[in-house]
Amino acid sequence: MVPVSGKEKARIEAILVHSRKNRAISLRIAEYDLEGLKKRAEEEGMPYQTLISTILHKYVTDQLVDKREVYKTVSLAREAVVDFGISQPEK
Repeated sequence: MVPVSGKEKARIEAILVHSRKNRAISLRIAEYDLEGLKKRAEEEGMPYQTLISTILHKYVTDQLVDKREVYKTVSLAREAVVDFGISQPEK
């Protein structure tokens, strides 16, 4: 463990307390989407409400990744390797 100052410890504790605060909400969702969420949650071994909460948290903290954007970025990087003759690291 790394020692931290009292001020830093208080800041970390405040974050932990705040992160534990959950609020119940009512949400209307298409039946098809709800069934899909329940199926994915079962595959992940968690309640579907937890999966929804996790997805929303990732979205609001910019951690939710769009697979199409990742493919697009990788494709552009590969094109740059070819177009500019950038050498790839040896495996």
